[in-house]
Amino acid sequence: MVRCDPPTSAHPGDKAVIDADGRLHGWIGGSCSEPLVRREALRALDDGLPRLVRIVPSEAVQQTRKRGELTMATTCPSGGALDIFLEPQLPKPLLVVFGDPPAARTMVHLARLVGFRTCAVRLETRNDDSTDADTVLSSLDLSQVQVGPDTWMVVATMGHYDEDALQAALAYADADVALVASSRRSAAVLDELRRRGLPETTLKRIRTPAGRQRAGTQEEIALAALGELVGIRQRRRQAGRSRGAGPAPAGADAFATDPVCGMTVEMAAPANTAVHGLATYYFCSAACQQQFVGEPGRFLQPKSA
Repeated sequence: MVRCDPPTSAHPGDKAVIDADGRLHGWIGGSCSEPLVRREALRALDDGLPRLVRIVPSEAVQQTRKRGELTMATTCPSGGALDIFLEPQLPKPLLVVFGDPPAARTMVHLARLVGFRTCAVRLETRNDDSTDADTVLSSLDLSQVQVGPDTWMVVATMGHYDEDALQAALAYADADVALVASSRRSAAVLDELRRRGLPETTLKRIRTPAGRQRAGTQEEIALAALGELVGIRQRRRQAGRSRGAGPAPAGADAFATDPVCGMTVEMAAPANTAVHGLATYYFCSAACQQQFVGEPGRFLQPKSA
């Protein structure tokens, strides 16, 4: 909470943590602000962007959303105003690198510098067993690492067990998978995977050759492959952010907007609802519900901007 105008039960400096399933731990105000903040926190966790949520009193309901800021003008009788800053705390992306050649080791080292959690998968180990990796696995069993939507897997085994490593990586549908190899070697690996029965839809997930580096040192190959990966990740994140106020993330659809006062209402256990036409409307209080029932057409005009 960064600013308050009374009357309000919140104070500047009040804090809360909202987890990925929308539960709030802490205090950022009462029933007028909490559902809205929880909904917007889920959006922030979805797109990774911080934002300022403003709740201001008004004679008319109006929601204005622009990049990094949501202003909710409400006719709520409490009359207070709040400014709440939401800052998403997201886990680092995970990079899993298969192989022990210098290119693989360099990629792990560089990935840590640019903010990745790293896992090195090494079925063979050189005499120098030092590593920068957060986790080192000696088998293709990846159950020890938390593979999720922001997981990137790079096979840099340089011909030793390319096919086996790719099969292990492709078992995780959410992971991005790439192979560091020449174009000719990449084609041979894909042919072998076809022979093993992997469908074309699965093979299309493999980016080959990663980095498209035709020549150079092992370190240059690692830099090219990692640079390509970082660029793809940034473009995907930017594409997600460009949705703006588009489709709500999972969990955010558990909230509705009170058509009378404009406040956000959680639908899980509503105390006040009304059916009009084929739609159900949710209200923050019995007073808003009664106003709507008496004159629904008055409150069903578009109010968002």
